[in-house]
Amino acid sequence: MVGLLVASPIFASLAKSINPFRLIGVGLSVWTLAAAGCGSSFSFWFIAICRMLVGVGEASFISLAAPFIDDNAPVTQKTVWLAMFYMCIPTGVALGYVYGGFVGDHFGWRYAFWGEAVLMFPFAVLGFVMKPLQLKGFAPVESKESVASIETAAIVGEDASSISPSKLLGNKGTGSEAYHEPSKRSGCLSRVWNEVGRFSKDMKALLVDQVFVVNVLGYIAYNFVIGAYSYWGPKAGYNIYHMSSADMMFGGLTIICGILGTLSGGFILDRMNATIPNAFKLLCGATFLGAVFCFTAFCLRSLYGFIALFALGELLVFATQAPVNYVCLHCVTPSLRPLSMAISTVAIHIFGDVPSSPLVGVFQDHVNNWRKTALVLTSIFFLAAGIWFIGIFLKSVDRFKEDSVTQAPTTEKANLKPLLDGNRNAVAGSVNEV
Repeated sequence: MVGLLVASPIFASLAKSINPFRLIGVGLSVWTLAAAGCGSSFSFWFIAICRMLVGVGEASFISLAAPFIDDNAPVTQKTVWLAMFYMCIPTGVALGYVYGGFVGDHFGWRYAFWGEAVLMFPFAVLGFVMKPLQLKGFAPVESKESVASIETAAIVGEDASSISPSKLLGNKGTGSEAYHEPSKRSGCLSRVWNEVGRFSKDMKALLVDQVFVVNVLGYIAYNFVIGAYSYWGPKAGYNIYHMSSADMMFGGLTIICGILGTLSGGFILDRMNATIPNAFKLLCGATFLGAVFCFTAFCLRSLYGFIALFALGELLVFATQAPVNYVCLHCVTPSLRPLSMAISTVAIHIFGDVPSSPLVGVFQDHVNNWRKTALVLTSIFFLAAGIWFIGIFLKSVDRFKEDSVTQAPTTEKANLKPLLDGNRNAVAGSVNEV
C-alpha cells in the first residue's frame, strides 16, 4: 500500500515528460521483479520491501490504464469498458485464492510468487517493444524532446552569459569545466524545479474543481465501509449469525457481486447516456439503495434472509465502480486524467479503507456488539450517497474533448534563439576585448 500511494502521483506526473505506455512497462517490470523477490525472500523485512515495490508496479496501472481505456473505447461504451477493467479486481482476487491455494499446497508458497512473475514478464516486455500509444492531452514524444532541448538550451545560454571571460581564457580543461559543469547542475535543478512547479499547479487545478472534490469525498466515505467490510465482515458474520465458514461466505459474495455489480454499473450508465450528472445520479441511487439493503440485512435474525439482502446490497454498491471513475476522468482536462486517478486512489486509501479497519475495531471494543457495529458502519453508505447527491446539482462540464497538450508557447520558441545568439555574441565580444 505504501508503494502504491507514493508512486501513483509520481507516475502521473512523469506522464507529461515520458510516454505513458513506456511508464506502464516500467511499472510492470518493477512488479515482476518484486514478485520474484517475494518468492526469494529470506526475512520479514525483505518480503515487506518487495511487497512495497509490488505497489509501485501497480501504481503505473492505477494512474495510466484508465485514461488509455477512456481514449480507445467507443463513445457509447466507455463506462462498460471501464467496468470490464475494474471488474478484473474482484476477478483477480477470486483467481488469486484458487491459484495461491493450489500452487501453495502442491509446490510451496514461493512458487506462487515465482509463477506470477513468469506470467507477468511477457507483458512487461511488451510495454517496451510495442509501438507506444499516444495518450490524449499529451504532446508526442518528439515534441516533448524538442521542448526539453529548448529549455536546456535556454538554461545553458543563461549560464554562458554569467561566465567571466577570464574563466574562458584559462586552460582548456578549466574553461570547459567552468562552462559545462554549472550548466549541467543548473539544468538538472531547473528541470526538477519545473516538475515540482507543474505538479503544484496541477494539484491546485484538481483541488479547486468542485466536481472532482465532491466525487472523491463520496468515494472516500464509500471506501471506508468497503474496507471495513473486507476486514471485519467475516468476524461480524460469525458472531451475529454463527456462520461455520464466514470467510468463504463473505469472500464468495463479495467476488460474485463485485463482478456482476461492476459490469452492471457500466452498462446502466451507458444506457442512461454517460454524462457527469447521470453518473452522479447512478452513484447516489445505487449507493442509497445498496445501503438500505445492507442495513436491513444486518437487522434480520435469519441467516438466509441476511445473505439474500446483503447480496442485493453488494450488487448495488459495486455498481458505482465504473461511474465514479468516469467522473474522475471526465471532470478534468485530458492531461490531468492520470493525476486525477492517482490522487483519487491516494485519497480513498489514506482517508478511507486504511483507517476504517482500526477505527471500527476501536468502536467494537467500546460497544461490544457486532450487530450495532455493523449497522453504524453500514450507515456511512448513506453519507456517501448524500455527498454524491450534491454532485448532481453542481455545474459540470465534460472536458474529454478539450485540447490541453502542454507545449512551449510558439512565441517563446521564436524568441529563444536570438537570446542564445545574443548571449554567445556577448561572450565572444568580451573575449575579443580582453
